[in-house]
Amino acid sequence: MLNIAEQRSAPDELINFTKAQIHDVLMNVKGIDFIMACSTDGFELCSVYRKNTYNSSKLAAVSSSILAMVSAFLGEIELVGCQSITLDAENGKAVLTAVPASKHPMVIVTLTAKDILLGQLLYSLKEASNNILKHDHVD
Repeated sequence: MLNIAEQRSAPDELINFTKAQIHDVLMNVKGIDFIMACSTDGFELCSVYRKNTYNSSKLAAVSSSILAMVSAFLGEIELVGCQSITLDAENGKAVLTAVPASKHPMVIVTLTAKDILLGQLLYSLKEASNNILKHDHVD
């Protein structure tokens, strides 16, 4: 079992790699305001943004809780491996993407404009998640 310090963080090298991955998503998908990677127990690891009007500590905590609740719901309906959750609101979208790494699992939180190309965003987030997952296995 991981100790609390290991759960709340990850090695600096992995955090830097993750930040580079989410930065690439921010730069390549028009309409993203904010992206953050956080630990599955609700602590911010890194973030990049065009707009930073968010309380990242609260956002990390709530996002990890939402992902845990949805994963429990999916278990009840016998769906396996929650990959992402998309919330569509009148003034924008929020996408929570799981990075199910065995050593340092994460949640990528992405906040966007309403008119984003959702397919492009989901594809870019999946690529970033897979790259982080592969990189975590290297450590």
